[in-house]
Amino acid sequence: MLNLQQIRYCLDEMGKLFPNAHCELNHSNPFELIIAVSLSAQCTDAFVNKITKKLFEKYKTPEDYLSVSIEELQNDIRSIGLYRNKAKNIQKLCRMLIDEYDGVLPNDRDELTKFPGVGRKTANVVVSVAFGVPAIAVDTHVERVSKRLAICKWKDNVLEVEKTLMRKIPKEEWSITHHRMIFFGRYHCKAQNPQCEICPLLDLCREGKKRMKKGLN
Repeated sequence: MLNLQQIRYCLDEMGKLFPNAHCELNHSNPFELIIAVSLSAQCTDAFVNKITKKLFEKYKTPEDYLSVSIEELQNDIRSIGLYRNKAKNIQKLCRMLIDEYDGVLPNDRDELTKFPGVGRKTANVVVSVAFGVPAIAVDTHVERVSKRLAICKWKDNVLEVEKTLMRKIPKEEWSITHHRMIFFGRYHCKAQNPQCEICPLLDLCREGKKRMKKGLN
């Protein structure tokens, strides 16, 4: 496992590689963001942005999503994975938002996880990006990078990864670290064909050294 000094080095190098890392889901307000993140499960941000470009032109408010049939909403997002379940959850989320929160999205993670289809990762993204609350959302990229670099243990589940990162990283850096780890995992330390041969973290990366030794890069 990396010590705090080594983790600091890793974070600094990620920052050099991706100084402008940010949320790549297009949105103009917290409500659009939670819809976009909800749609992003098992789907790339780039593809979600293609869907939401038209979706956000048609639907501006929670009331708009409830003014159409579930079949119409399903058809609007049909090209995205799990579209039936996502459409159902979007309408349930909108109903709950109107009935219990007067149409105003709360800026609290625990409150957000009460909404249908909103898990801890989604809630962390929303509070961090939309409201500026320090949070680390552990998606597949953050989890992979954390485990490959031995910041976390391979056996750790997603919640354990999040708690470990929160413990080892200064709170004021949680949000930017989340974005930089996503960019690092999405564009550099990829699931397939990671760029180990040009990685500035190779000397600290046990998994990278194994791959290089086996000639996998």
